[in-house]
Amino acid sequence: MSAVAVTAVAPILWGTTYITSSALLIADHPLLTATVRALPAGILLLVIGQRLPAGSWWWKSTVLGALNIAGFFAFLFVAADRLPGGVAAVVGGVQPLLVAVLASRLLAETLTRRVVAAGVAGVIGVALIVLRAAGGLDGIGVAAALLGAVSMALGVVLAKAWASEHPPLVVTAWQLVAGGIVLAALTAAFEPLPAQPLTVTNLAGYTYLSLIGTALAYALWFRGIAALPTRVPAFLGLLSPVVALAIGGLVAHETLTLAQTGGVALVFASVATVIGGAVRHGARREPHEPSP
Repeated sequence: MSAVAVTAVAPILWGTTYITSSALLIADHPLLTATVRALPAGILLLVIGQRLPAGSWWWKSTVLGALNIAGFFAFLFVAADRLPGGVAAVVGGVQPLLVAVLASRLLAETLTRRVVAAGVAGVIGVALIVLRAAGGLDGIGVAAALLGAVSMALGVVLAKAWASEHPPLVVTAWQLVAGGIVLAALTAAFEPLPAQPLTVTNLAGYTYLSLIGTALAYALWFRGIAALPTRVPAFLGLLSPVVALAIGGLVAHETLTLAQTGGVALVFASVATVIGGAVRHGARREPHEPSP
């Protein structure tokens, strides 16, 4: 249960990303924001871990960095720039179901009715929130949020499939550096630098996003992926949109309709169902086999 609680800290921190990007960062520069978020965090963890990839982990780190970091971050900030914070967050609610399906194909994890039902409930909850959101929804923003969910779902499953003797912290560092380099190249090729100089507020926002929202959050996240069944971190990820919605209501005065409130309730139910099932399963098998 402690591994679940520690892993849950990561999506809770990610839930602050949307208000941070909209309130503290330079607007309309999603690739630059993604680069500044990933690369310094990766370098910091690389210094702490003091280990470089070896052998096949050079290309594996590149693939995982492209999926979990470069693709996910780029799509995330495009969505955050074009959608209200809460909406951008909850579109990613399709990710747990994607992870469950991919894990059943690539990792031979059992796709139970409980997990499928919880995944469907999460998707319905997301749909209720997104489709009834106040104001018009930007199609490009919604598509970017969905593509980000697909990118990270595949990356999570591959990270579990390629689990090795390397500590999660160093594998996280490799992914962040690889993804950060890809993002830096994309930024240089497709996005002009900001015309205005960075303010103290901007610097504070980027520092928080890189150190807390990325270095700390991803170290905890990939530790959870290594220790828990793949579906557990995936469904814990639904805590991120809930936090984003709560912050949106408190800070940005974004309002929820009755349907959106029901959607949030469904999201909570789906998370509780999967986490409760995993805890009960672990308790039943503890006397006979070690926990993952």
